[in-house]
Amino acid sequence: MNPPEPGKGFYAGKACAWPPRPPPKPENVRQITPVEMRSWIIYEDERLLVVNKPGDVVCHPSKAGPWSSLVGAAREYTALPTMHLVFRLDRETSGVVVLTKDSAMAGRLQTAMQKRKVGKEYQAILTGELRDAVTVDQPLGDDVSSPVYVKTTVRPDGLAAKTHFTPLKTANGFTLAKVVTESGRKHQIRAHALWLGHRLVGDKIYGPDDRLYLEFIDHGWSVAMADRLLLPRQALHCASIDLTIAGAPEVFRAPLAADMQDFCVSHGLTM
Repeated sequence: MNPPEPGKGFYAGKACAWPPRPPPKPENVRQITPVEMRSWIIYEDERLLVVNKPGDVVCHPSKAGPWSSLVGAAREYTALPTMHLVFRLDRETSGVVVLTKDSAMAGRLQTAMQKRKVGKEYQAILTGELRDAVTVDQPLGDDVSSPVYVKTTVRPDGLAAKTHFTPLKTANGFTLAKVVTESGRKHQIRAHALWLGHRLVGDKIYGPDDRLYLEFIDHGWSVAMADRLLLPRQALHCASIDLTIAGAPEVFRAPLAADMQDFCVSHGLTM
């Protein structure tokens, strides 16, 4: 079977990993335990549930049961028929995620997100030593040259995107950086970091070779992959979200994830 021709049909303007990969077997899908779910809670009241998501959990419901996603686990924990995800993080991105228990609060917070009235701060571990703060103001669109369907890249006909990188600590060829975005494009931080020449540690798609992502899907994590990527997931963490302008009771914060903390300690990036 031949892959679809670029620029035709559903694949117009996009690249696709070919042949298509089957979904993982349910028994191989990461399952959340009730104890874990409770331990991740940063804040909870009658309308909000705020959690510190680890870097190996998907946000949206999957076909592998309710405990295979953050939303599903939140529904089980609260015993509510619906939980509203205000925004999502990629599976391999850790940190603050806000869910609501009613649609009115969800609408209010999602509107604030869309109007960019939200203060959101990330922390990332970058390859190379970024000495000064820098703003990347480059449009992003589909990377049609990549074998990875979901990959984004800087391209002149893309959508406007702006990302601010501020080094917090540099040492031994790496940088712990604060990252703030002024737009919400797909994979924005990761794509802009690659364009800047300071890709994220552990990034399978925007790292040293995007084919590592396909290798990981087909065969899982390996020693050879560890040698190239250094971490089993991209070193990106949502450290804080300020939704107080939209009615949230406080600024929600999550300390740097343990795996990223360990990397910082072993590479001299502690503050």
